[in-house]
Amino acid sequence: MTTQNLDVFQVIADPSRRQILVMLSKESKTINALAQNFEMSRPAVSKHVKILYTAGFISITDVGRERYCTLKQDGFIELQDFINYFDKFWTGKLTTLKGILNVKSKR
Repeated sequence: MTTQNLDVFQVIADPSRRQILVMLSKESKTINALAQNFEMSRPAVSKHVKILYTAGFISITDVGRERYCTLKQDGFIELQDFINYFDKFWTGKLTTLKGILNVKSKR
């Protein structure tokens, strides 16, 4: 499976990638610092980082010999759009239900 075929839901489906996102929500970290939090090899963590980078969830900045990962909004936009769609859907359904219940309670 290549990263070009991944959608945002496939990207965040992996618990390790979600954990990386949570760690980066607190502060930027180097790939080595991220790897210390997992019982997997550094190359495995790097693969997860690459997927997050390609999907637009993080940016990577080279500072000397270190590569710093920072959260980036782009990957989250598609998730938020999806959630907003269903938020509007359910708000509409609940508004309709409220109207029906108000009509019945006035009878």
